[in-house]
Amino acid sequence: MKKLFLTAALTVATGTCAWAQGNVMSEAQDIFKPLPFGIPEITANPVSNEKITLGKTLFFDPRLSKSGLISCNTCHNLGMGGDDYQETSTGHGWQQGPRNSPTVYNAVYNLAQFWDGRAADLKEQAKGPVQASVEMNNTPESAIKTINSMPDYIRLFKQAFPDDESPVTFDNMAAAIEVFETTLTTPDSPFDKFLRGEKSALTVPQQKGLSLFMEQGCADCHGGVNMGGEDYFSFGVVERPATDVMGSDKGRFTVTQSTDDEYVFKAPSLRNINLTPPYFHSGKVWPLKEAISIMGSAQLGISLNSSDIDNIYDFLLTTTGVQPDVVYPVLPAATVNTPRPVL
Repeated sequence: MKKLFLTAALTVATGTCAWAQGNVMSEAQDIFKPLPFGIPEITANPVSNEKITLGKTLFFDPRLSKSGLISCNTCHNLGMGGDDYQETSTGHGWQQGPRNSPTVYNAVYNLAQFWDGRAADLKEQAKGPVQASVEMNNTPESAIKTINSMPDYIRLFKQAFPDDESPVTFDNMAAAIEVFETTLTTPDSPFDKFLRGEKSALTVPQQKGLSLFMEQGCADCHGGVNMGGEDYFSFGVVERPATDVMGSDKGRFTVTQSTDDEYVFKAPSLRNINLTPPYFHSGKVWPLKEAISIMGSAQLGISLNSSDIDNIYDFLLTTTGVQPDVVYPVLPAATVNTPRPVL
């Protein structure tokens, strides 16, 4: 879910330069929205402090994996922008996953989860890595057996789901993780302040970069509150990227089996983009400026000059918001009944 995928515009915008007209702020306010403060509500999964506490504990617990080494935080490190600083994530038995790990920050605002959108929401997404052989390589039954072996977990589940006769379930595990992940938002970036009317929040070069970002069509796929994550787009609208960048991954086609979805991916959020290299679903591009250049040619059919790239880069730096202050939890103590790691 990741990174600089300026997958947009089927055509390059034309007309008078928005920067010259001096209406950059008003145009930006029509296209983007500042990240809200506070915790967003989730349909059919009400937020509570008890669920947040349980979900946070589960998010950091590597014992949900078969090896006892891999937690949600392994691939979505909350100290590094919500991802893992790898081309593709390393899973059970040192296996390499097929795609770059998307950031978990602000993921609640995506229309779906994963690069191909195969999970409808964060609850469904939370179940996937636990069971994937290339990731945590566990089963729902084994994960619940592990949780049930620790009295502190049983207490936390009862507090989080007081109306359930048997609260320790795989569904409730995922629901708690989902609620915790809704707290992982990064509001009040310089760009958010600009969108709220504070013109001085962006420098002149940053405003020029924003103007270019809108003019050239980047915002067609990376608008809205999350600057992406709202739809699916073809990678290589005008020009197919190099094979080492593109790889053989056919994207959403693996979900829908529709030829129209070959090489189509969910446009990721560009918020906090400077914190989450490497870029693209393949993770093959590390410098952000190189990613900007590739997307100019691949999606827009233009060759951005160094000044344009510098300005867009400067603008993208303003999307980094206030990172959540997450204190690592003390995990429930294992017992003699807790399953042993299998490496």
